[in-house]
Amino acid sequence: MTQTFQRFVIFAEMRTGSNLLEATLNALKRVTCFGEAFNPYMMGWPDKDELKGITKAERDEDPHRLLAAIFDKPNHLPGFRYFHDHDPRVFDAIMDDRACAKIILTRNPVDSYVSTALARATNQWKLNETETPIPAAARFEPEEFRQVASEVEEFQLRIQHRLQVTGQSAFWLGYEDLRDTGVMTGLLHWMGRTDLEKVAPASDQVPQNPRELSEKVSNFQEMQTALSELDPFMLRRIPNFEPRRGPAVPSFLAAEAGKGLVFMPIKGGPGDRISAWLRHIGEVTGDLNQNSLRQWKRDHIGHRSFTVLRHPLRRAWSAFEALLQGGNAELRDLMRQVHRVALPREVDLPDLTDSRRAELFETFLDFLRRNVNGQTSLPTHPGWASQAEVLSGFSRFGAPDMVLRESDLEREIGWLASSVGIRQAPSLPQATERFPEFLNDQKLRGAAKRAYLRDYVAYGFGGQP
Repeated sequence: MTQTFQRFVIFAEMRTGSNLLEATLNALKRVTCFGEAFNPYMMGWPDKDELKGITKAERDEDPHRLLAAIFDKPNHLPGFRYFHDHDPRVFDAIMDDRACAKIILTRNPVDSYVSTALARATNQWKLNETETPIPAAARFEPEEFRQVASEVEEFQLRIQHRLQVTGQSAFWLGYEDLRDTGVMTGLLHWMGRTDLEKVAPASDQVPQNPRELSEKVSNFQEMQTALSELDPFMLRRIPNFEPRRGPAVPSFLAAEAGKGLVFMPIKGGPGDRISAWLRHIGEVTGDLNQNSLRQWKRDHIGHRSFTVLRHPLRRAWSAFEALLQGGNAELRDLMRQVHRVALPREVDLPDLTDSRRAELFETFLDFLRRNVNGQTSLPTHPGWASQAEVLSGFSRFGAPDMVLRESDLEREIGWLASSVGIRQAPSLPQATERFPEFLNDQKLRGAAKRAYLRDYVAYGFGGQP
């Protein structure tokens, strides 16, 4: 299906060539690019405080008014340039508008950074062939570069994700494409202007700094060293194929003690101990939904929400024990027949030796590694999902104020209680769950880390539980 667009947006950044692209578009009949219309510091272009009859103050009060005015141009193809730090209030409207063509312009981030630094140093932002470039060399600031590059990358990933989930496509341009007549013609044809036989790039702007980077950067060696420490291809990234989880609000417990406590339990952790402690200090409400919990929070000013992490190896053992002894015979059969975990029959459980339990547990940990990484047909159970993903699910409703550790609960629970005005909180009930000594075996520790590498890295767990 051919899409004929009625308007456009150019997603770009400083010094990516967006001025040149705008000049190319504005040279065409019935095409108008209104500059950086939503730049917080100007109205489209420098030294302008009005655009389409709307003042900067009016735009800042209601940016959608300017958006409508720009796009209200019948028999025309209007648009503007939009950068990562422009008014975020119009982003959703742009992305949801299928009649708005999305043009994404990118450039090597180092070139963009250096070019921006030079422009700031010389105050020369555009250059035509009659003007003389001002010679200058910029200093590369590693921390500033990392921050800018991170913000731009995050913005581009956000655009890409929205395009994917809404089933839209964009026209991607690189800085080098902007002087290519064929590419410019293809861009306009893609936007529906097939009446244009040829679109020539604007000729009233010339490259400002066509020198080698070593000549434009005063601390070039330092820049090379700093860049070598970056990881642009994310070689150190931990792969994550684990299914996304929801916030699991019905499992939360809200306690009336003090200013109020909300316990966000991670299944497979010490939830029973915390639940008993909460019921000992006050009335507890469960079976909540998102609306009722929001109302509860409104009614309890100063409340705190919290969750408790358990060492991944111990949590995996809890999941294994629940699998062995729970009323889920069908799941155990599936584990035996399909997932290569030779679980014993119920009648054989009392005869299991420690060495056999350790062997079976190691096999189960290998299953967990495959399951959490999306390599099995079995859904990832909440009791053995990674804690990092469970917390990520919580954050889709609201991240906990405090993330406590089971190993430090005796100390941290008192501080939690005092933070909501409980002066003399009772001690935690004694733990009834027992863990076998063989969990310290090196093979099991290694298997647990392979299964839950995200948790080990994210929360700093040591190998020994």
